[in-house]
Amino acid sequence: QVQLVESGGGLVQAGESLRLSCAASGSIFSINTMGWYRQAPGKQRELVAAITSGGSTNYADSVKGRFTVSRDNAKNTVDLQMNSRKPEDTAVYYCNLWWLGRSRWGQGTQVTVSS
Repeated sequence: QVQLVESGGGLVQAGESLRLSCAASGSIFSINTMGWYRQAPGKQRELVAAITSGGSTNYADSVKGRFTVSRDNAKNTVDLQMNSRKPEDTAVYYCNLWWLGRSRWGQGTQVTVSS
């Protein structure tokens, strides 16, 4: 069974940087997409950034130029480097793995940005 474990959340000041990491374990199909979603209080979960096993990336407009997603296929890990944080980035961040129509979620990690 595939499991995702996130790490790196916490409290930061606006403008500071933070890095999230996610490690996938289990039987993982080599062709997949890993990504980060977030959900703020009272809002729907939204895509932040995703990266395919081939290295193609996709970002939400609100984070372009500030966040960078990267992965290590050999280790089945995906990271999210978040720079120039804003208070509106405050949310629970979830790691996601998608392959062959299947999807798995991590437990989520809280990121709070104070102004």
